[in-house]
Amino acid sequence: MNSLVEENYLKALFNLSIESGQVNVNDLSQRLDIKMPTVTSMMKKLAGKGLVHYESYKPLRLTEQGKIEAALIIRKHRLTEMFLVEKMGFGWEQVHDIAEQIEHIHSDLFFAKMDELLGFPKSDPHGSPIPDRNGNVTWKEFKKLSDCKAGDRVRLEAVINTSEEFLKFLNNRALSLGLEVLVVSVEPFDRSMVVKYAKRTAETLSHTVCERLLVVEKA
Repeated sequence: MNSLVEENYLKALFNLSIESGQVNVNDLSQRLDIKMPTVTSMMKKLAGKGLVHYESYKPLRLTEQGKIEAALIIRKHRLTEMFLVEKMGFGWEQVHDIAEQIEHIHSDLFFAKMDELLGFPKSDPHGSPIPDRNGNVTWKEFKKLSDCKAGDRVRLEAVINTSEEFLKFLNNRALSLGLEVLVVSVEPFDRSMVVKYAKRTAETLSHTVCERLLVVEKA
């Protein structure tokens, strides 16, 4: 059984690998806000447990077993977030820190029951996939809103950034998953977008915001 600290390293390495491809000790150090020598020491320890491929000055990689264990931690985190939103009435901007604590509970039965009560969801409140109980992750094909053009009709399916500040920003503009959005125009200079959705006749979103919104095209 891995410790809480080890689980946080595995999860961070998994997420960084998805976001950036190659990950080095400095990347992990910055993500976790932990000094590089400490990160290096932990990588050697996890390598000794068969969870990480570690060689000096080379990219870090999770082993197949490491990927599974990291995915199972993420599964617990995302199931918890979904439970907090669906069953307890929390806002999607409120659940991350609570899930960070609950994800370290070592009880398969606890999370299996949570999964059952939720009806076996495939994604969390932010649209991220929930790994199955074997650690398998099914990725969906999304595009960024920023890659859309004027006239496109899309449905908001997920968000890349799940910080409390960004989610509150979306709340204030009544932007939520499942919403149908019409791209009215794209500003050539800064690539900001004017969009219509729900009862909003025109809302301007910056390029930074549009890059963080994942959508699928409507037929």
